[in-house]
Amino acid sequence: MKRALLLPAAMTAFALSAAPAAASAPYVPGEVIVRYEDGTSSALEKDVQAASGTESGGAVPGGSQTLRIEDGDSVGETVSQLRADPTVAYAVPNYVARASGYFPNDPGFRMQWNLSGLTGVNMPDAWELASARGAPGGAGAIVAVLDTGVAYQRFGRFRRAPDLNRFVRGYDFVGEDRHPNDHNGHGTHVAGTIAQSTGNRRGTAGIAYRARIMPVRVLDAEGTGDTISISRGIRFAARQGADVINLSLEFDARVRASQIPDIVSAVRYARRKGTLVVAAAGNQGDSVVAYPARARNVLGVAASTIRGCQADYSNSGRDVDLVAPGGGADAANADNPYDLQFCRPDARARYIFQETFVRSVRDFGLPGGYEGTSMAAPHVAGAAALLMATGRLGSRHPAPADVERHLEATARDVGSPGFDDRYGHGLLDVAAALR
Repeated sequence: MKRALLLPAAMTAFALSAAPAAASAPYVPGEVIVRYEDGTSSALEKDVQAASGTESGGAVPGGSQTLRIEDGDSVGETVSQLRADPTVAYAVPNYVARASGYFPNDPGFRMQWNLSGLTGVNMPDAWELASARGAPGGAGAIVAVLDTGVAYQRFGRFRRAPDLNRFVRGYDFVGEDRHPNDHNGHGTHVAGTIAQSTGNRRGTAGIAYRARIMPVRVLDAEGTGDTISISRGIRFAARQGADVINLSLEFDARVRASQIPDIVSAVRYARRKGTLVVAAAGNQGDSVVAYPARARNVLGVAASTIRGCQADYSNSGRDVDLVAPGGGADAANADNPYDLQFCRPDARARYIFQETFVRSVRDFGLPGGYEGTSMAAPHVAGAAALLMATGRLGSRHPAPADVERHLEATARDVGSPGFDDRYGHGLLDVAAALR
């Protein structure tokens, strides 16, 4: 993972003379950021604070900390004084950035910490970058949602979800017909994260909001499906030209590849067809990823929470490739500094919000209660669709392996440094993938 380079204390070519600097690059008044040289004791840090008229405002991830200015000096004066101390590696103002991304007017967007929060997937900047590359909202990409169906049409007792608009023909492998309508709500929620209409003053936002959804029903009204239906669905989607297949489903973690050869074969077929398969790591809190996410040539996605921590239900293991927001409570991990510093297992959980059924297949809203690796996987599927549509990797139809490697290489490193069994290559960052 790329990490920011620390600015040596000697690099003080730019002067902080207060008002002019503040006008062009404003910073938080009465506050500075400082990092001490490695090995500096707490006693020496307190001496520096006393000499500079500051008090500690708390630690910052990465090793620095904020200092509150208590003696009335300006930010520029305090920074200059701190930089003169040999125990200080660097001291800088807490500069304020201005939003440069696209912030949609959908009323439910304020609830979507998973898209724009500090531990979200950085969508405002990603949307701006996709538009600049001529593919706003991932226009042109096709994502197959293999699930309980999708509320995509008015048919019999079924209605189309008001905030989902772009579809290609799918199939129902449960009912064996051409009407893969959602009998549960799960599939519509998943499709919403991928491609819900955005910027229309309705509902919530979706990651690849101009991509087209291919609804493929492989799970029944109770959310269960068998090997044959799922494997047929994978082959159908790949054969029909899906760029990405999302599998927000799991087998029991004890199921081995030798027990589901049809699934493994179907995944290989999709890979040969140039389709990226994304799957949920599983919700059993197990130390092994469930199939199909565990299969080779599948991008396995574990779930993170609003604090950027492993969700307590999320499976882990060496087959986790990425993490993405799935909601829920933090896992009670206490064996590394990251989890000890940022995670709070007893804190209130937050859900993932998208438009789906509220009480019946005719009644839509933004219900609470949705959390799981099922909710995490479509973040990655949507990101892959956006990435493909922009041609960022040199083609609008890059090899699945190239897409997977790129998303992993641009993820934000969380958890233990580098790859680890809980967070894989890191937390999905869609904007970083498009830069």
